[in-house]
Amino acid sequence: MIARLATGIWVSAYLRRLQIDGIPAYVISRGDDTAGAVLVKLALMDGTARAYQRGFDLTSGARVWQVLTEGPEASVDDAIARQRSFDPDLWVIEVEDARGRVMLDDMD
Repeated sequence: MIARLATGIWVSAYLRRLQIDGIPAYVISRGDDTAGAVLVKLALMDGTARAYQRGFDLTSGARVWQVLTEGPEASVDDAIARQRSFDPDLWVIEVEDARGRVMLDDMD
């Protein structure tokens, strides 16, 4: 069994990573500090957005970030609200970057 980093610590490190590159990010919803899942919303500043969730690559077993939904920002917000309705431990982080940088690949 692989030890997992507590979610609250991961979120703090992620926010710091974004801050280093001057990318604004906010905790929209705070979940469970120990084992809550994380959803990252990327607002592209043009009325559109993407939501990322962590999943598994079934061929390699590696954990990967996958697009949950994308499109008009209001639609992405609705999808996030649905996710939160059945997972009260879910963290939601909003990243605002017109260039589409989320830096998730740096956080493995």
